[in-house]
Amino acid sequence: MQYMRDINKEVWQDCITLFLQTGICCDAAIVTNSPPWLLASYPEGNLFQLTQEEIQILLAREGREKLFLQGVTLAGTKCLLIRDNLYTEGNNTMDLRTKGQSWSSQAVTILQMESVYFVVIGQKGTEGGPLNLKAFEMAGYIKEAVHQHVARL
Repeated sequence: MQYMRDINKEVWQDCITLFLQTGICCDAAIVTNSPPWLLASYPEGNLFQLTQEEIQILLAREGREKLFLQGVTLAGTKCLLIRDNLYTEGNNTMDLRTKGQSWSSQAVTILQMESVYFVVIGQKGTEGGPLNLKAFEMAGYIKEAVHQHVARL
């Protein structure tokens, strides 16, 4: 499904809006590992500020062990890498936590969907497990929505 990155921005924005309506996350973006990098994001969140460099570091297949040592930066926010299974067949997720006081840090999940990646930041107080499960659920919905959109073309 390499064509996923060719879906228009409105479809991706609709997917983000739908995910945010679940109430479990406060910010979301859909990125890819080649231009235009950021396909869609929540305009009232921070992920719209993701840089090309941040996305390239996050999605690089080589040197991933550095992410555990150096952490990850998303839209200028430092994050701790909890688990990296982004390129593990059948899992394809990465779990992060924003740095800060434990009461103010937030869970972050990144989920690979073919050639695009869904980045979600949980509401304060949302643990990584439920956020990860919701991301998997939404990924299934997104794949179905994309298939339906392509079928109508």
